[in-house]
Amino acid sequence: MANIKLKIFQEQRVRTHWDNKQEKWFFSIVDVVAILSQSVNPQAYWRKLKERLKKEGNETVTDCHGLKMIAPDGKMRMTDVADTEQLLRLIQSIPSPKAEPFKRWLARIGAERLEEIENPELASKRIREIYIAKGYSDKWIEKRMRGIAVRDELTNEWKNRGVKVDKEYAILTAEIGKATFGITPSQYKNIKRLQKPSENLRDHMTDLELIFTMLGEASTTEIARNKNAQGFPENKKAAKQGGSVAGKARKDLEKRSGKKVITKQNYYPLSEREHKEK
Repeated sequence: MANIKLKIFQEQRVRTHWDNKQEKWFFSIVDVVAILSQSVNPQAYWRKLKERLKKEGNETVTDCHGLKMIAPDGKMRMTDVADTEQLLRLIQSIPSPKAEPFKRWLARIGAERLEEIENPELASKRIREIYIAKGYSDKWIEKRMRGIAVRDELTNEWKNRGVKVDKEYAILTAEIGKATFGITPSQYKNIKRLQKPSENLRDHMTDLELIFTMLGEASTTEIARNKNAQGFPENKKAAKQGGSVAGKARKDLEKRSGKKVITKQNYYPLSEREHKEK
């Protein structure tokens, strides 16, 4: 029950569920359908839409699954749910004026991604602009961008070495983080007072924290290459070894400087930070 929340969508509510293992939000499809279609019977509307999409060979519908959520009568009942990507795909299939802003937004995002494929520098430029708008310093942005490049190199290496995307990537990343900082990513988030599952831990790291994160991931890439690690088990060993390289360097710095690398410092605006600390 702790993971089940209600999101306000205009004046109506959409039931949501956060899955800790998958690190994904899931949304009640019938709630979104009710808002966008304005149907008097959203359950029936969704059944017909699902049948039509299945006939069209739409994989999104096939991949959707059910979760128990609170029904209007207060009881827990099975409800079809979709993650963010699946939901956005379904919205495109709903003919409704209310769905048009989402469709236009998706079209714009799609056009931007195609531009970035043609010119990868555009992606880097857009990320920088986002961080500048949020008030980050130029020096911090430079390290964050370098960290993104190091991360991309590592994930490309994993892909080429038979590591499965998403779940295994998350496990390996956690292994590097634990060996580097001595704590799990969830514990790290707690120290930073990050409460929303969608908040990116790295966006709240200090310069030093980013540097050691990069060192752990760059070391993992180098070890995986040199040892020709193949598959998940071998790459897990490389992740622990790569993280331990950064972990030893962190401990040495802490011993010599007398100051811990991990801090509670985050990058919330001051007013929001003060509110969270109360």
